[in-house]
Amino acid sequence: MSVMGIAATVATVLIAAAAVLAIVRLERGPSMLDRTIAFDVLTSTIVGAVAVEAAWSRRTESIPILVVLSLVGFIGSVAIARFAAVEPESERRIRTREEVAAENAAEIAALEAELEAQRRARRRGSVPPRPDDADGEGGAV
Repeated sequence: MSVMGIAATVATVLIAAAAVLAIVRLERGPSMLDRTIAFDVLTSTIVGAVAVEAAWSRRTESIPILVVLSLVGFIGSVAIARFAAVEPESERRIRTREEVAAENAAEIAALEAELEAQRRARRRGSVPPRPDDADGEGGAV
């Protein structure tokens, strides 16, 4: 047996083992991410198997097949990732600077209103001051 035959046999055995392990992970999961990665590994093992066969038979006609298989694996992974991603409704579009500024201003106004309500409650004596709050205003000493 030639060196090329030994290398092809070793590569085929390793690719087959990777494919079996990827199929097991694809079946068991447990999450969508595990299955997506297993799909990527399985696609890569198929590409590797075709590459080993092309090298063994010394044929270049299978190079377009390798390119198509790689594209199918990539597009499949992107599609799975896109449909598996959960986005909040507010994050599905790009907001303008004015919208971001308005949201920030609303948050700041809400925080200031909450702080003022806490100060009024402390002045009335209904809320005891915190131990680290020496001046009763919530600021630094």
